[in-house]
Amino acid sequence: MKTKTLQRDKVNVITLGCSKNWVDSENIVTQLRANDYEVLHEQETRTDANVIIVNTCGFIDLAKEESVNTILEYADLKSKGEIDKLYVTGCLSQRYKDDLEQEIPEVDAYFGTLELPSLLARLNADYKHDLIGERIATTPPHYAYLKISEGCNRTCSFCAIPLMRGKHVSRTIESLVEEARNLAKRGVKELMLIAQELTYYGLDIYKKRELPRLLHALADVEGIEWIRLHYAYPSKFPVEIFDVMAERKEVCNYLDIPLQHANDAVLERMRRQITQQETRELIAIARQKVPNLTLRTTLLVGFPGETDEEFQDLVDFVEEMQFERVGVFQYSHEEGTTAHDLEDDVSADVKSERASRIMAVQQPISLAKNQTLVGKKMPVLFDRKEGGYFYGRTEGDSPEVDNEVLVDANKYYVRLGDFAEIEIIDATEYDLFGRPC
Repeated sequence: MKTKTLQRDKVNVITLGCSKNWVDSENIVTQLRANDYEVLHEQETRTDANVIIVNTCGFIDLAKEESVNTILEYADLKSKGEIDKLYVTGCLSQRYKDDLEQEIPEVDAYFGTLELPSLLARLNADYKHDLIGERIATTPPHYAYLKISEGCNRTCSFCAIPLMRGKHVSRTIESLVEEARNLAKRGVKELMLIAQELTYYGLDIYKKRELPRLLHALADVEGIEWIRLHYAYPSKFPVEIFDVMAERKEVCNYLDIPLQHANDAVLERMRRQITQQETRELIAIARQKVPNLTLRTTLLVGFPGETDEEFQDLVDFVEEMQFERVGVFQYSHEEGTTAHDLEDDVSADVKSERASRIMAVQQPISLAKNQTLVGKKMPVLFDRKEGGYFYGRTEGDSPEVDNEVLVDANKYYVRLGDFAEIEIIDATEYDLFGRPC
């Protein structure tokens, strides 16, 4: 049994899921530290804190399973007396609070995605409004995520995000610029703009899409050298974004645009509000306006009713479009979504085989594109040193999900958190090898 003391609580925040959850956890850390709490923010399990906050993901079955298992792990530690308090927040808690309270009563309290003040109050901490825009980033000091909005107004039939995050709410340009300035003062060079849906930005508060104006404002922030765009919706895409990319060197020639599928019938069942032809036209405009654009997309296979012919349409599309980066999800039958009314009639084995086939198609495309970079020189931002190599990224690569540039640390030296001009000397499907120029 853990010895009780009069020492102030030590809190460990465990983050599961996407970068948007990571930002939410950073806000929890910031608020608690402002209330004089000692706070850790880690994904690793550790037991030297007596209060645990688990920030959960509830996006798909695998994410929900990981969240539940993590809660159970800490509930077990609480039952053994190794921690004093256990709180759960985030998407899973928002969506299944009543069920979780019944199934895992060891948790002291569950909170939804927008209940940070209530969580803080439970810890006898005040919510400090003056800290908005002063988030403590827990990523490496040279990059940070910047969440420009919350929630989503889209009606994709497979997606449970609106159930967990609510309607779209944009932050003001002024507040985002202020936060970017604070991050730049602390050494951040790269901002990853994230939201449930980037291109909707501004419609609620400015009555028009204002992502291009936001990009100009952020590009003016001294110290910010890269601005990267994640999670853009293709329907009614504001193509002025590509003009900003071409005009402002700070805005990376990089776009993460989840297309999900290419077959018109599947897109209609998914309620994506776009056709394959409209998608082709958007990609053509993007590549014409920004010739060296890196396009990252994610695809969803095994949606209800997806036939062999519909899937083949997607395969042909991937082969033809030659995307720089591709990720694949297998459909998860989520209650509360409109797709849940459809029969989940694609077997798990077929879903897995289709996901593997898409990646098999993409692999030689990725290799060929990487090999065209051999012999070229480019700026690389270095993130870490590991296993005898320095690891960095080009303008076309985002942390965690994209290629990395490896430089032999036994032969060369580069400074972490800084840019270096690198000559690419070799390439594989998912990595580049280089040397300082």
